[in-house]
Amino acid sequence: MRAVAIRNSSGPASSLFITDIPKPTANPTSAIVKIRAFGLNRMDLLQREGKYPVPPQAPSTLGVEFSGVIESVGGQQGKGEEFKVGDEVFGLAYGGAYAEYINVSTHMLMRKPKELGWEAAAGIPETWITATQAMYLIGEFAPGKTILWHAGASSVSIAGIQLSKGDNAGAIFVTAGSQEKIDFCVGELGATAGYNYHTQDWAKEVLAATDGKGVDIIVDFVGQNYFQGNLDAAARDGRIVHLGAMSGTKLAAGVDMSAFVMKRLRFEGSSLRSRDEVYQGKLRNTLVEHALPLISRGEMKAYVEKSNGPPRALKGRKEL
Repeated sequence: MRAVAIRNSSGPASSLFITDIPKPTANPTSAIVKIRAFGLNRMDLLQREGKYPVPPQAPSTLGVEFSGVIESVGGQQGKGEEFKVGDEVFGLAYGGAYAEYINVSTHMLMRKPKELGWEAAAGIPETWITATQAMYLIGEFAPGKTILWHAGASSVSIAGIQLSKGDNAGAIFVTAGSQEKIDFCVGELGATAGYNYHTQDWAKEVLAATDGKGVDIIVDFVGQNYFQGNLDAAARDGRIVHLGAMSGTKLAAGVDMSAFVMKRLRFEGSSLRSRDEVYQGKLRNTLVEHALPLISRGEMKAYVEKSNGPPRALKGRKEL
């Protein structure tokens, strides 16, 4: 089968090429899916550059999210799964989606709603499951709680804002780098308010908007530059979910950590790809419960920036 490979195992986008590799075969707990579309993610870029800790069970082929049609399926599926040949599905994998076929655990497959196109479905698993993990499993979200999504116009936060609104958050705040992005988050996605981190002290703005209480859950991808602000903006018994460190990992001198005790805060980092199939299956079920019906009805939207057919697939990597 055809697949995208990396010349010399790592390198720039120009090192990608299409080659032939053996077609995978299913094991008792997996399915073979003929891929119709796959998504591009920042982790793919890092993996291509040799900067991402790839799980040992992942194949060398890039790509973790996809949509397609089941060609064959093993006989030991999880309770309630009951996938069969010909089912239209989408899902998350440890790797291997940049190819014509993928071998994937049935724990991480979902049935594709007829209302979703192949491209939109392929763009859901990584970002929406990451947002689901941050909100529910780590942040312990419940209706009425307030939440702050940093990098509000990023793919994970776009999903998270919609999940928060759909599950009746008390208030939804975002940070972003431009007024255009803030307008999108508030006007299009339904956030309560947004703050420009270039021109505003977002931590003070969040405290003002919550009458000094702060927010119950903060989801952060920035790291170093936002660490103190997160402590300041968090409410008592708040949860700070750390998913990335785009500004760095080394804290500056003078950081005041007293809020961990005074506010009884919990700071927890997490990743998704390194989790086992059982954990990922729980996340799949949470996403199916909280989001998939709303996506199917058009009350939540899976945004597709651009779609590239096979001849232009490598161009899409360069654009990303």
